[in-house]
Amino acid sequence: MSDEVRIGSLRLKFLIDDAENGGKLTMFDMTVPEQAKVPAAHYHRDFEEVWYGLGGTLTVTLDGVAHRLKSGDALFVPRGAVHRFDNLDAGDARALVTLTPGVAGKRYFEDIAAVVNAGGAARHGEGESGHGQIRADRSVSGYWPG
Repeated sequence: MSDEVRIGSLRLKFLIDDAENGGKLTMFDMTVPEQAKVPAAHYHRDFEEVWYGLGGTLTVTLDGVAHRLKSGDALFVPRGAVHRFDNLDAGDARALVTLTPGVAGKRYFEDIAAVVNAGGAARHGEGESGHGQIRADRSVSGYWPG
């Protein structure tokens, strides 16, 4: 079984999965191609995120403030903070993303990939939420459109 999940053109390589540690932590290396369609602004009710830049430049908008995350930069996303991310620059951007507690792990992202990759949320990054099918899992994942 592969450790990689593809959601559209996004690539998530899982390094630590919630299933391995009783839901304490999830960690993945995320690659975002330039101009990739990305999730709409959202927040997490049930977990925090830490983003660490690995390469390229990822623009993470947190509560309306854009942060340009480059290699070596870190950003804390607290529970309830509305955020989104974009790669507005040339080339791939990569970030190490940690979720704690790990209530949304590889399986959750595989479920999202199945919807998005089937076209169920094709307009996900184009202003429409497209989250109808994803909302069913929000009580487990803490993912709520912003």
